[in-house]
Amino acid sequence: MRVLLLYPQFPKTFWSFEKILELVDRKVLLPPLGLVTVAAILPQEWEFKLVDRNVRDVTEEEWEWAELVVLSAMIVQKQDLLALIGEAHKRGKKVAVGGPYATSVPKDPLEAGADYLILDEGEITLPLFVEAIQKGESQGIFRSNGEKPDVTETPIPRFDLLELDAYDSMSVQFSRGCPFQCEFCDIIVLYGRKPRTKAPQQLLAELDCLYELGWRRAVFMVDDNFIGNKRNVKLMLHELKGWMAEHQYPFSFNTEASIDLAQDTELMELMVECNFNAVFLGIETPDADSLQLTKKYQNTRDSLVDSVWAINKTGLRVMAGFIIGFDGERTGAGDRIIEFVEQTAIPTALFGILQALPNTALWHRLDKEGRLLKNGVDGDQMALMNFIPTRPVEEIANEYIHAFCTLYEPSRFLDRVYRHFLQMAPSPCQAPAQLPNPIDLRALVTIVWRQGFKRNTRWKFWHHLLGIFKHNSGVWEHYLTVCAHAEHFIEFRQLVREQIEAELVEYQQVEAQNQVEAPKEQEQVLAKTA
Repeated sequence: MRVLLLYPQFPKTFWSFEKILELVDRKVLLPPLGLVTVAAILPQEWEFKLVDRNVRDVTEEEWEWAELVVLSAMIVQKQDLLALIGEAHKRGKKVAVGGPYATSVPKDPLEAGADYLILDEGEITLPLFVEAIQKGESQGIFRSNGEKPDVTETPIPRFDLLELDAYDSMSVQFSRGCPFQCEFCDIIVLYGRKPRTKAPQQLLAELDCLYELGWRRAVFMVDDNFIGNKRNVKLMLHELKGWMAEHQYPFSFNTEASIDLAQDTELMELMVECNFNAVFLGIETPDADSLQLTKKYQNTRDSLVDSVWAINKTGLRVMAGFIIGFDGERTGAGDRIIEFVEQTAIPTALFGILQALPNTALWHRLDKEGRLLKNGVDGDQMALMNFIPTRPVEEIANEYIHAFCTLYEPSRFLDRVYRHFLQMAPSPCQAPAQLPNPIDLRALVTIVWRQGFKRNTRWKFWHHLLGIFKHNSGVWEHYLTVCAHAEHFIEFRQLVREQIEAELVEYQQVEAQNQVEAPKEQEQVLAKTA
């Protein structure tokens, strides 16, 4: 069987970082870990080719070669996924679709023409699909019916199928699931609330594979909550610490974790000793009432400000997610987020408007209350909410635009990066000295030229850079890397403004039309009654 694995395009998002990736001659931030894992689970006597549409388009030769097309996507990739299903069918190819989006909304890929849906977690449903193929079945839907796989049996992903030079970071996964119950989150719907972890040697085997393929850059642990099972993650980190030292620190790591990481000094120190240098935290909002309402109780137990600084001072750069639009939210939520981000000096604050994702507790509650809108959801971070909020949509949208554009005003951003790195402990992990990579050297020169000479923030750039060399010189490379993120945000803040304002106009037009049509409908009802 000749299998063409396709990964659909992402729209431009907060994490696209196109301007930064251009500097280092790379196409995409992260690879499709799900698809290379699928390739490892399917029969290895099958032939595979993988095309990441974020890297390049599919060639006609690849379409011609394929006997079966397999796609996986997140909800934000919806548009390109559905288009690719259509392209495959035009060429007479059988199409199998899986991944988080298909699992959450199976009717969409089915209506687009998918022949097979491989839903839930592939360790269970891919063997069912293979059995159906071998029996000659031309269609089917394969589900796990609530069963969760033992991820210690998951094979090493087929990293060899990737165009490695196209990616800035690699991805590996240690655990699935999260112990918390945040109302808006679909992770617990997809993967459950009992975190399942791989064995330490299993993860090290994946790193061995990347090492042998020549990878020597960042690795992202894609776990949605890396510390969901603290006991097992500590066992793994103890093993990883030795592996990293033995291999002379070929990778740096970053991941996502819950804020209670700040209360476990041993865990933070282990992460730093393994060359973790950044962690993404889902803070969502500094408003305690909103956190309680959305059941993010873990963020209410300790001071959020103190927690951020504790993580930062240990040696981990903090990235954080924030949301506006919670039920019962008071006016000024955007300003309170600005105040919190400035107080904690978080350089990179992902800021979005609340979306009700399919099958989440929030989705079901809003559906029961009759507040879900018919326009559905596409996971776009630059979109208005897909439900009727408890305060005016215009107010939420305007606060969002103001807060985002304020947070990423170039001078403010540089100040936060500087204050964050002044407090951050340098990494204790020292890789052997090497001659600078020509591409990285060119990127460094470009950043210094743009920010140190061309921009009106040039005096601040030099003041802060000299301050870092004077007060915390061990972090200067990491510091300059994050300064470079301004290249993305300068452009992206304008994109946010334009898109939200356009959506707001469209929303107001629909509302006006509804107000016109409502009296007509009432008249028709009265006429029929009479």
